Amino acid sequence: MAVLNGRSGRVTCDLAISIDGYSAGLNQSEQRPFGDDGGDGWGDRLHSWMFEAPDENQTELGRMTAAKAFVMGRNMFGPVRGEWDRAWNGWWGEEPPFHAPVFVLTHHPREPQPMKGGTTFHLVTDGIEAALARA
Repeated sequence: MAVLNGRSGRVTCDLAISIDGYSAGLNQSEQRPFGDDGGDGWGDRLHSWMFEAPDENQTELGRMTAAKAFVMGRNMFGPVRGEWDRAWNGWWGEEPPFHAPVFVLTHHPREPQPMKGGTTFHLVTDGIEAALARA
């Protein structure tokens, strides 16, 4: 996910990955955002630092929440593949943690999805350069 802050278009990237290079397993679903990791549960543990010890990680969380815009791939947004066949607004519930515009890269257009707290998901179909320009 690219994170754009207000300092003259500066782009940073934050991504948690396992030592062997995975950020999610196979067979992602609505119930399993990190996919099927072979049954050992590493996907949930990989990202647990944000939720289990937020007081210890204020610097990292603060940097993420201070961003003015976000760019993410469709797989991070959700498990829906192909044409949009149902309503889907991400795994984060009614009020996602972004509180800023989020530009989701996809091949399938859809209207923007405004959410509580200032997050609006914009589905971008014309590439990462267009998403970065909009962000």
